[in-house]
Amino acid sequence: MRTLLLAALFLTPALALGQTIAWPDLPETCFVSGRSATNEDVDSGCAAFLINVKGKAAGTPIKMDIPQYAMHIEAGTLKETPVVIIQAEQNGKIKAVGYKEVGTEQLGAALLKELRLLGTKKPT
Repeated sequence: MRTLLLAALFLTPALALGQTIAWPDLPETCFVSGRSATNEDVDSGCAAFLINVKGKAAGTPIKMDIPQYAMHIEAGTLKETPVVIIQAEQNGKIKAVGYKEVGTEQLGAALLKELRLLGTKKPT
């Protein structure tokens, strides 16, 4: 019985890794590309953050395809979460992205280096 329990515990992560991700189609609207996000973008859920200095937009858009698919890799645990990038801005050397988690639509923000970019074609 104990051996069976241990085997089940070791198989659980492998099964979790084998789960398929139901990637959505990329949105045709409700994302920020080629400009800084505004309060209206954040209020409507089309952006995850604002970069403001003294009340003025201070983010510069990062030149990359938006929206696009990516995996957010959590520092420390290395847990991967599938996301759709909806915004990318930088201020100085800091490059940040806003995203929606696949399956939950939860908004999040992370440093660009915490993401593995997957491009604009639906991952298989």
